Amino acid sequence: MSAPAAARLPRLLAGVEGGPLDLEAHLAIHGPVPVQPKPRRGRAGELIDTVEEAGLRGRGGAGFPTALKLHAVAGARARGRTVVVNAAEGEPASGKDQALVSIAPHLVLDGAALAAQAISASEVILCVSEDSPQSLRAATAAISERRSLNGEPAISLAAAPSGYVAGQESALVSFLNGNAAKPVFTPPMTFERGVRGRPTLLSNAETFAHLALIARHGAAWYRALGTAEHPGSTLVTLSGPVDHPGVYEIEHGATVRSLIDAAGGEREGIRAILVGGYAGTWIDGAELEAMTLDDGWLVPRQASTGAGVVILLGESACGVAEMVRVARWLAEESAGQCGPCVHGLAAVSERLEDLAWRGDADSEREVSRLAAVIRGRGACRHPDGTLRLISSALGVFAEEWADHARHGPCDACAAPPALPLPDVVRGMALEEAS
Repeated sequence: MSAPAAARLPRLLAGVEGGPLDLEAHLAIHGPVPVQPKPRRGRAGELIDTVEEAGLRGRGGAGFPTALKLHAVAGARARGRTVVVNAAEGEPASGKDQALVSIAPHLVLDGAALAAQAISASEVILCVSEDSPQSLRAATAAISERRSLNGEPAISLAAAPSGYVAGQESALVSFLNGNAAKPVFTPPMTFERGVRGRPTLLSNAETFAHLALIARHGAAWYRALGTAEHPGSTLVTLSGPVDHPGVYEIEHGATVRSLIDAAGGEREGIRAILVGGYAGTWIDGAELEAMTLDDGWLVPRQASTGAGVVILLGESACGVAEMVRVARWLAEESAGQCGPCVHGLAAVSERLEDLAWRGDADSEREVSRLAAVIRGRGACRHPDGTLRLISSALGVFAEEWADHARHGPCDACAAPPALPLPDVVRGMALEEAS
């Protein structure tokens, strides 16, 4: 089979028909890894220049330019560098990185090995969630196969603990350094002092897979899809009332309608769309037909694709009940080390329950007051992401909140939970409300 053609999909998922692709099948689809010239002292390597020209951004949520990370680690004044592939994926609504490691592990490891060469790193650590046995098996087999390749850095596998904040960059570095998987205050930044005190390049699995394809096909090929500001393709985890929920590869700028159609169409009317995951933003379902997955459309609405999550909430679900449940879960996912997160998010969750179930008209004002105190504080962005989600929910579901405040739970509150969360918290808030 030939490599993916320009301006066509799939790219990352080319040739995948159940996977995982072993090394022979991977090379038949994508071809060998191109040999990269050794970087000259004081200058960026050729691959870093190509990644910069391509405009690749990280796919872990923040969308930080990958070339800037590469430059930062390559330019750090220290001996020894490390590359960390983050496929821990603590976001419950996302499955793209675990899926990618499960079905195309060699594409991810190609990108990590190439990045290691570009920044003169001697080791690669692939971090996969301990709760994903399929990914762990595929990663173990792929690492074993790659021992036959010449010039590869040392590659090891780490089973990372589950948890919403455990996959955050500084939390993952803390875990790899033998400590608890909890976010830590920065600076120093990871590119300055990360794993074992070494300058560390840490990006998610999808980012490295894109890098592997850019190294093979070039910047112009990468930019043949997407928009000028956000080029290329991306993986999106779609859930909700569609025939075939799952992980899809789209080009940046694709419409949500095209994504839904690819998934077999919606089974009911769509009340709202959550984009970016549980640190993301709710969009009213009335905007669905105009909605595109790119910064030009999303940023003016204080939204982004984030971790590549699109959740459709059907009209048969209750947005209030769903948000009470998710807010409780997010509060309980605190790392337990910062007051704004430990106490602040718990207080916000309680006020939402007061607003939803007990008709406390002052609760919404109290949520706004607490948000002003909490926002921008703590060791990580967990409080800020949670508050962004809640704020957008209060706006999009304003009529539903008001109705619940007057009359209590609605008929839809008793429906099975619609938003994906670990089973341990399913239905918790509704049990208390009944």
